Amino acid sequence: MSINVYNPATGDIVGEIPSGTAADVDRAVATARAALPGWAATDPLERAAVVGRIGAGIASRTEELAALITAEMGAPISLSRTAQIQFPVAVAQSFAALAETFAWTEELGTSLIVREPIGVVGAITPWNFPLQQIVSKLAPALVAGDTVVWKPSEIAPLTARVLLEVALEAGLPAGVLNVVYGTGEVVGEAISAHPGIDMISFTGSTRAGRRIGAVAAATVKRVALELGGKGANVIISGADLDVAVPTGVAMAFTNGGQVCGSWPRLLVPFELQDEIVARAVAVAEGYTVGDPLQETTMIGPMASEEHREKVHGYIERGIADGARLVFGGTGRPFEKGAYVRPTIFADVDPASAIAQDEIFGPVLTIIPYRDLDEAVTIANGTAYGLTSGVFGPDEPARAVARRIRAGQVDVNGGHWNPLAPFGGYGQSGNGREFGRYGLEEFLEVKSIQLG
Repeated sequence: MSINVYNPATGDIVGEIPSGTAADVDRAVATARAALPGWAATDPLERAAVVGRIGAGIASRTEELAALITAEMGAPISLSRTAQIQFPVAVAQSFAALAETFAWTEELGTSLIVREPIGVVGAITPWNFPLQQIVSKLAPALVAGDTVVWKPSEIAPLTARVLLEVALEAGLPAGVLNVVYGTGEVVGEAISAHPGIDMISFTGSTRAGRRIGAVAAATVKRVALELGGKGANVIISGADLDVAVPTGVAMAFTNGGQVCGSWPRLLVPFELQDEIVARAVAVAEGYTVGDPLQETTMIGPMASEEHREKVHGYIERGIADGARLVFGGTGRPFEKGAYVRPTIFADVDPASAIAQDEIFGPVLTIIPYRDLDEAVTIANGTAYGLTSGVFGPDEPARAVARRIRAGQVDVNGGHWNPLAPFGGYGQSGNGREFGRYGLEEFLEVKSIQLG
């Protein structure tokens, strides 16, 4: 049996993949376990060199990969060439470099501390950044000396074949990376439960993360979960609104809002709400919605018709619950394709569904606050804690950033750093990706007591 892959901009079939089974997972795990001793024994610098070549190989196939990502999940082609490709290249390069300075062994009193591969890693990745999400797991796993069984999303699986080709061309031994296509209910479940897999690294919804954690618990394997988010962007009085507002809109609308680290909640001083609403609407009017293959398009379709219906349902819910619609709204912008209207609500109740739930679409909710204590309370008032932003004078902005319970907080537009840890508090998951912290997730620690 096979699974069709659809272009969400047109509804056309653009590919198909096998509908994998638990038996396929068994074979992949057996292959990964057979390859593990040889790969684990390879010098870390040699493993890192392979990862560096994987990054270079991805960069060399930018146009091919960008076209596939746009076709399978609808990201605008300009975004596919940049964030969708450049981020994984940067991640691969950062881990390749990290191997040279990482403390693989260290002495602690009379003990020798040794960091060793955890074993076979089961990687399960989502559709919103199909290449970035696997490289964020694959690069540290390979540098650590692990082998990998990977299930890409059935919605956006087309880049998996190219990545596997790139890895083999980079010198990765056969059997170190194994791809099993299929659904979460079958393949994801089998990977999570498999006794031959030592660790699960998952990125996706909190609902799916709960299930994976429950299934994996039976074999007491390590589970790293990067789950949902509902980031807050707190604008403090005195902030540069010429920077804060456009950045806030971008962090809500980029990739159609289909970003776990987005900031869909814009928290603003009560007395500045009208000005900020006007500015946000003016910025949003410049966001071109349309054919993702057009260079000028800034928001393409949602990744699937099913997801479009979910996002549209939240827009309807926001209106019904009394939030003030100031931009966008219900209805399809085009007759064809999984498009929604990018939407902005003002005067949003922080306890409402659109302010609490992860919508995962281009919906910005503007929430007024009366003082910074209330702003922090609202920012921390969801089940999530992945990312947030703060704009304002440096001292109060940094003070607010420290009070926000999120794994990453950007102050005044701080840039992404592939060496800094990324991960969440609360129901945004556990574990960290990127840099030294991300590499350590894929290692076991052994203490050798010296006589």
